[in-house]
Amino acid sequence: MCDDVPELSDSDEEQWQSMEEVSEHTTLQCLFCDRNLTSVSETFQHCKADHGVDILDLVQKHKLDDYGYIKMINYIRTTKCSAESLLLASDGPLPWDGDEYMKPALQDDPLLQIDVEELREASGGMGSSSAADQVNVEDRVQRAEEALARAMQDMHKLKLLAQGLVLNADTSHGPTCSGAIAELREDEDEAYFSSYGHYSIHEEMLKDKVRTESYRDFMYRNMDVFKDKVVLDVGCGTGILSMFAAKAGAKKVIAVDQSEIIYQAMDIVRSNNLEDTITLIKGRIEEIDLPVEKVDIIISEWMGYFLLFESMLDSVLYARDRYLADDGLVFPDRCSISLAAVGDTQKHNDRIAFWEDVYGFKMTCMKKAVIPEAVVEVLKPETVISESAVIKTIDCGSVSVSELEFSVDFILKITASSFCTAIVGYFDIFFHKCCGNKVMFSTAPNCTKTHWKQTVFLLESPVAVKAGEDLPGHISVRKNRKDPRALLITLNIAGHKQTYSLQ
Repeated sequence: MCDDVPELSDSDEEQWQSMEEVSEHTTLQCLFCDRNLTSVSETFQHCKADHGVDILDLVQKHKLDDYGYIKMINYIRTTKCSAESLLLASDGPLPWDGDEYMKPALQDDPLLQIDVEELREASGGMGSSSAADQVNVEDRVQRAEEALARAMQDMHKLKLLAQGLVLNADTSHGPTCSGAIAELREDEDEAYFSSYGHYSIHEEMLKDKVRTESYRDFMYRNMDVFKDKVVLDVGCGTGILSMFAAKAGAKKVIAVDQSEIIYQAMDIVRSNNLEDTITLIKGRIEEIDLPVEKVDIIISEWMGYFLLFESMLDSVLYARDRYLADDGLVFPDRCSISLAAVGDTQKHNDRIAFWEDVYGFKMTCMKKAVIPEAVVEVLKPETVISESAVIKTIDCGSVSVSELEFSVDFILKITASSFCTAIVGYFDIFFHKCCGNKVMFSTAPNCTKTHWKQTVFLLESPVAVKAGEDLPGHISVRKNRKDPRALLITLNIAGHKQTYSLQ
């Protein structure tokens, strides 16, 4: 099934490489003065030679992990402390321990795009070419994404805490409480759309070759479907799908997005001389009126982690029910969510058993806090120990919003005797209806990596399994009532029930 994923053309490959080469030459600002440098290693050398601060030595001395290193860099930049005061302060309790230093002080700071392990490797050779300078660009971007995701999750938890306080407040406050809840949810929605105003998110999605080229090939290989049609692009972002549709022969394309990126999309459309075909509208599809009564085709890249995270499909279905012609089409037209068993005792030990002895202290209570958090990561294909089971198939042309919450039994056919330490979830996307040249892509662990990665649900206690046997289970998926864009996923495996949050 993964063989259908389209490959990048030679010209596209050169374009990606040139973009990566630009990112390699980003200017770095020194931590203690106004001097600009050209690489991470040069910055560290300068700090050591001119300011007497050895960043690598501080990382080793204080045994800093990724969080500690990020906080230290942001603390230095935020407080603008001198080298002397930093060295004096680091002799006592670390002044950068506060969570407020997880927020980047300098946007797209290259010093935050390497991890502690790189720093330790780099300490062995800071000569003409350090390990930090040789790190693969894709790996650096992934680590930066993960650090940002952790920071965003921390901020999100604070918002949920505030929501909980309001929901549990004295009901005698009546309308005041209701207004506060509504305001919090409005803020949550605003934060969601605001996040898509950041260019880095759109760069990440555009560079996802599986995602972007699948949409492109589906439209370019099925121009007869788009010829002279009116197309609606829900959540258009930079307008890439709208431009694909226009080039595929659409008579008119209406592109809608609530985030500030719409203004960049307008410039992009004009730069490509497509303003006569593409009309861009800023706003939520639920709150605006389109300049047409009906559209022939709706396209959208609405998928989130575990397919349904972010609930953007709700908006696509609203647009379908209000604007789509009776014989109209929605693309992608079909999607499916699948599960498989994972056997990775090393990773389970690293994340769960770790809390049993942390520098000589028992922190076992942390297990209860860590396990319910679903993990979004790229899974090693060799750790999958069962056949996949499809737990949900969605027909985008007919599904209702209520059907996006579901509960179902499943069976995983075990392929290797091991311990099941987690369940992995992924999704497949299909562009098939009325298409002579069908296109699909998968986010499965054994397929080319996408920015959606996979969603992993760690089990509290590993389950012994044997090759050839069936591992039965039950899953329910529902929206988080306090944050409808988040998901609550309950799994029952071998009699053990656990609810996970994806937020």
